[in-house]
Amino acid sequence: MNPQVDRPLRILVAEDDAALSVMLSYNLEAAGHAVMPVDNGVDALREVTEWKPDLVLLDWMMPGLSGVDVCRRLRMATTTRYLPVIMLTARGEERDSIHALDTGADDYLVKPCGMDVLHARVRAVMRRCAGRGVAGGAEQDADVLRFADVTVDHGGRRVTRGGSTIALGPTEYRILLHLLRNPRRVFSRAEILAAAWDDRIHVEERTVDVHIRRLRLALNASGGADLIRTVRSSGYMLDDGKAN
Repeated sequence: MNPQVDRPLRILVAEDDAALSVMLSYNLEAAGHAVMPVDNGVDALREVTEWKPDLVLLDWMMPGLSGVDVCRRLRMATTTRYLPVIMLTARGEERDSIHALDTGADDYLVKPCGMDVLHARVRAVMRRCAGRGVAGGAEQDADVLRFADVTVDHGGRRVTRGGSTIALGPTEYRILLHLLRNPRRVFSRAEILAAAWDDRIHVEERTVDVHIRRLRLALNASGGADLIRTVRSSGYMLDDGKAN
């Protein structure tokens, strides 16, 4: 099972039609997702940075900054290059759909669309995008992530180091998966919380330290080098000491 697909998602809905935005938000929240609605491209870019959604539903035409321009900017930035994007457009012509995909969108929906279709497209995009864009020296294929001598088969939910199986609790597993997708990048405790815990559950940031300690002990049990680096006043990162 892939946690990016199965867990409730943080979905940014960038749509300037108020009635449609309310309908989309209501249905996505009813399906268990957390939703952040905005009505313009500038606010969409800001919330991508501050709220860090898992997926963006992006209206083609918005005041100030169009959805096409927002998508281009997301694809140009290293931190959002692989953020899943579904373009919403009232245009039904084939060339406009092709333009949306060429801009970098992962899929598109022609408005108005049925909510069953919306949910199916969200699931499909998240399945296709799961684990992609792993940088900094980690290797990935459809179901496997590797960094240094650590391998995670997140299809089979199996973790090994140097060929030896490592038993992890579900929270430690989610933290490791998040770090593996973004090696050599420092994450604050708040960012790790957002990635590894359900947003509806209140957890103190210091709880992250406990789970990081458990994860570190499990990974290092066989005597391997410590791959989890504590960055003072900043957070944690996965690092093997090698340059990019």
